[in-house]
Amino acid sequence: MGFLLESLQHALRLILSFDAEVFRTVWTSLYTSTAAILIAAAVGVPAGTLLGLGRFAGRRVALTFLNTLMALPTVVVGLVLFGFFSRQGPLGFWGLLFTPLAMIVGQTVLATPIVANYTVAAVSGADPRIMNTALTLGAGRLLAIRQLLLETRFGIVAAIVAGFGRVIAEVGVAMMLGGNIRGYTRTMTTAIALETSKGEFAFGLALGIVLMAVALFVNLFLNLLQQR
Repeated sequence: MGFLLESLQHALRLILSFDAEVFRTVWTSLYTSTAAILIAAAVGVPAGTLLGLGRFAGRRVALTFLNTLMALPTVVVGLVLFGFFSRQGPLGFWGLLFTPLAMIVGQTVLATPIVANYTVAAVSGADPRIMNTALTLGAGRLLAIRQLLLETRFGIVAAIVAGFGRVIAEVGVAMMLGGNIRGYTRTMTTAIALETSKGEFAFGLALGIVLMAVALFVNLFLNLLQQR
């Protein structure tokens, strides 16, 4: 028990003293995850809306494929993209491996199916009278879809939050594509794994506290949106 209390005190000192290493790692996590979720939202929300509203051949197959992608292990995504980005891979000439951009690509691949699937659920579960009323009042189809998305905005925001939670807490893609390079591609999760294995439990605990604080802030933000 004494070890845990001492580690907690040290962790809090690191956070409150604005330790440069801690906050550099936090910043890397935040900007890569934020960039990934913005791209995932730009792709996943329209795709989910199309699947939620569309009635076309192959829709059931597409939904099954989307559900399968939600369960993709992060290490598998990292492995496949590592093959593409490595020097021997087809995209090796871009020099993306072990860069923040490679991490963003991997995290986007992880988050997009989640955002799209939650969007499908939100759109499919919406009152069908929303679209019908908008069309009856003379709105075009795009304007009617916009109105539907406004009515289901809480579900859409929840989709984006779920995707963000997935990418900021993952380890496999960040480790394999970023290389866990200090001050460059080291994220909170990879640093926690590394520092704990080195015996720097307090440093890992400090990052764990910040990671939980980020998760709490995101959920509070979602609750405030729902109350409004």
